[in-house]
Amino acid sequence: MAYSDFTLDQVVKLLGVTVQRVDLFPALTPLPVSEWLSETLARGIELAFFSEKARSEFIVSPVLLETRGLSHNSFTIYSGQRLDVAPEKGLVGECDFILGASPTIPMLQSPLVTIVEAKKNDIEAGLGQCVAQMGGARIFNERAGSDVGPIFGCVTTGENWQFLRLDESVVSIDRTRYYIDKLGLLLAVWQAVIAACQPGG
Repeated sequence: MAYSDFTLDQVVKLLGVTVQRVDLFPALTPLPVSEWLSETLARGIELAFFSEKARSEFIVSPVLLETRGLSHNSFTIYSGQRLDVAPEKGLVGECDFILGASPTIPMLQSPLVTIVEAKKNDIEAGLGQCVAQMGGARIFNERAGSDVGPIFGCVTTGENWQFLRLDESVVSIDRTRYYIDKLGLLLAVWQAVIAACQPGG
């Protein structure tokens, strides 16, 4: 078993967590969208819907790069890294993106704060995988002695973005789903995620 095999029901039982739906990011103000991001997405979006990999490269990556710039490069983006923490539990496999609050080095370093999983079509089908990866990130941090509070997650088709938070024994799924055509609001959500992952956030 690997991260991609988990349903939401299975991972809830494995991690011993409960699930709730909440408003994770109330009352956000959309941020200005840079010309670079608008042009990059306009060029890439036609190519993005052939595969999950294409969505990652042409939509998700530019949004994450813009977010990193807006946060003054305060986090590292790991792309396609394996997060093998508990093979006996199935907590192994590759993550599309892992965001780490650490200096940029060519290996995973704690604290890991956010998991991003790109799916071709079905957001719901990706929730179990994302929560399993969030649980894996928490174990990774615990083993490294990093106490960073909640772990955030996001499942996206490129067009739709569903955010989650794992905090102790509770998985919170945002009641609101965000869309690429409201790009300024999506960037505001990402800034809220990064701010919450900072010390004292």
